[in-house]
Amino acid sequence: MAKAPAKAPKTVTIQQVASPQRRPGEQRATLIGLGLNKMNRTSTLQDTPAVRGMIAKVAHLVRVVE
Repeated sequence: MAKAPAKAPKTVTIQQVASPQRRPGEQRATLIGLGLNKMNRTSTLQDTPAVRGMIAKVAHLVRVVE
């Protein structure tokens, strides 16, 4: 029996568009967890519920680029 080809995991690309200055430390830590820490940086991550939740927490600081 031939196996079906493995599907590539879905990804989401996000870009930081606002500064974390004067924001709670929790939001700064979330940005770092997403791989962002400077303006206009982009990060490509697997599209999982955990990542979507992190994006929702800092939605005012990031932009989803698809």
